[in-house]
Amino acid sequence: MELTPSLHRIGNDVVAAYFVVTPAGVTVIDAGLPGLHAELVAELALIGRSLADVKGLILTHGDGDHIGFAERLRREHGVPVFIHAGDAARAKGGAKPKNAKQQMRLGALLGFVAYTLRKGGAKTTWLTEVVELQGGETLDLPGSPQIIPMPGHSEGSIAVFVPGVDAVFVGDALTTRHVLTGAVGPAPAPFTDEPEQALDSLSALVETRATWVLPGHGAPWSGGVAAAVEAVRAAARRC
Repeated sequence: MELTPSLHRIGNDVVAAYFVVTPAGVTVIDAGLPGLHAELVAELALIGRSLADVKGLILTHGDGDHIGFAERLRREHGVPVFIHAGDAARAKGGAKPKNAKQQMRLGALLGFVAYTLRKGGAKTTWLTEVVELQGGETLDLPGSPQIIPMPGHSEGSIAVFVPGVDAVFVGDALTTRHVLTGAVGPAPAPFTDEPEQALDSLSALVETRATWVLPGHGAPWSGGVAAAVEAVRAAARRC
């Protein structure tokens, strides 16, 4: 899906990943599920690009439904994979904290599981080598992505701000479609390690003043980051 000529999404509202296109090449943000690799190749081909144009892949965190095709890009194409040091072990298959009991609706849960299985989620290949980030960096990659620490969903969760496309990629710092209930609109993401910390971290997003807010789950939000963050906080108060 082309959001703008320089900004593209692959996947769907269940699980999504993104890439930014510049004359210098392509930066991919998150890797969704393994089966999205084919969608990445196809979407790049539509704009006359290929995997050879991909200069780097940034992971917003290390959960299995975000690292999908990352190791494949690294092994087969030499693409460096960047992740915050706090989530490096998780992206390599390490243990993650047990979350509190989650709200869910059967239909939405089954839809999430079915899509995950259809896109190879049961055969996730964990990372074996990563470039560790500390937060606050501006990377030497197409679009000059800026790394914003967003601890809460996981210890090493980050957001990625790309000023040239007026977009901030938030991973699971928030969601616009709850994968377990099907509820739509900006809200806290499920499976969050530290919910209160995750809400506190949202303040860092507002400083970007980005128009596009792009989550790992749910529809792209083009109503501005301040409105998205306020909507998430309002949803949290209703819980």
